[in-house]
Amino acid sequence: MKAGIVGLPNVGKSTLFNCLSNAKAQSANFPFCTIEPNIGVVNVPDPRLQKLEELVNPERVLPATVEIVDIAGLVKGASKGEGLGNQFLANIRETDAILHVLRCFDNDNIVHVDGNVNPIRDKETIDMELQLKDLETADKKLEKVKRAAKTGNKEAQKEEAVLLKIKQNLEAGISVRALEFSEEDYEEFVKPSQFITDKPVMYVCNVDEGAATTGNAYVDKVREAVKDENAEVLVLAVGTEADINELDDYEERQMFLADIGLDEPGSAKLIRSAYKLLKQQTYFTAGVKEVRAWTVNIGATGPQAAGVIHTDFEKGFIRAEVIAYNDFVEFGSEAKVKEAGKMRVEGKNYIVKDGDVMHFLFNV
Repeated sequence: MKAGIVGLPNVGKSTLFNCLSNAKAQSANFPFCTIEPNIGVVNVPDPRLQKLEELVNPERVLPATVEIVDIAGLVKGASKGEGLGNQFLANIRETDAILHVLRCFDNDNIVHVDGNVNPIRDKETIDMELQLKDLETADKKLEKVKRAAKTGNKEAQKEEAVLLKIKQNLEAGISVRALEFSEEDYEEFVKPSQFITDKPVMYVCNVDEGAATTGNAYVDKVREAVKDENAEVLVLAVGTEADINELDDYEERQMFLADIGLDEPGSAKLIRSAYKLLKQQTYFTAGVKEVRAWTVNIGATGPQAAGVIHTDFEKGFIRAEVIAYNDFVEFGSEAKVKEAGKMRVEGKNYIVKDGDVMHFLFNV
């Protein structure tokens, strides 16, 4: 699963990407790896993993990860191929969620492409380009579907109605994610079209250091503008995060954070929020060889969770031994959890909960 960082040029996207991709911001233990120049695999900061490490004392610890993509700055006219428009839109289509960076700070030394700072206008510029691209997608689909609908094909008629609803709303400046559909219509007609404005979005307000903890008037305007979008707004002083990353010593970084009133780097909050935005959750395996966080979709079953480790585990799934994270911490070891009768045995229909410590039995 990938989250793409988008925004106009000079709003702090690449600085943010570099912050996220610098492992020092997350912890002292884990390296960062770059797949391509603009794709990073970022560790998901999770204090539960450190607690399990203390209790189990394993040979190694592996965190959950999320892929972050730094997408080239978009300009007006991108939907028609202006700037790096076509490349930008192809890259964004391949992501599963959008981290939309908005400039919410004044600085005469950093040029704004439109001459002055106005995060609402910037947001609307990008929204419009993405909506125009989705409108193109809807129009192409409608061309094909209309022919079939005219012949009396009931499925085609249903699809035509859904696409017309999308088209009319896009023309009115309303993104696909803001529309309501029945579950059946969404799964059958909306989801397969991969509309860009259907992807979940989080707005990252890039502020100066003084506004890192409280936000500012620009941030208030953003919150007001997006209140009906069901989107998270995160305040982040990206320049300050970059300064924190320059410090090699963990203690120094903690002191810097305390000085500006933060309990952890904002980038850690952003990574966890991106993970949630992608509808992901974590379960753990905990043994002396390895304590590891595994990523599964929210709502995944026991066999699906087992399949994340290896497809054979899913195919041959018999049952899962499950310990709630809080029970593991309370009793201090797997053996003591068992003694207390707190280990559960779950079958194929079990829905995995965030933080479950799991052991799978399978037969291939």
